[in-house]
Amino acid sequence: MTDQELLQRISHDSKVLAGKPVIRGTRLSVDFILNLLAHGSSFDEILDEYEGLTLTDIQACLLFASQSLASATFMPLTAESA
Repeated sequence: MTDQELLQRISHDSKVLAGKPVIRGTRLSVDFILNLLAHGSSFDEILDEYEGLTLTDIQACLLFASQSLASATFMPLTAESA
């Protein structure tokens, strides 16, 4: 599956979760899925918990996050001296 095909699984609509990116056809936000993974949930645990969700949906969340970070601009934080 191409990156473009994966990213088509992610949508955002101002009427759904205030426009947060979600897995198309669900109210499961990308950040919710990433948070589950960050806190130790396995792919299989997530798939078992959310009927209809696919491994490809989770991969789409990871790709979306990766591409979002790749296009973000970061500025270093500097500590002010007292």
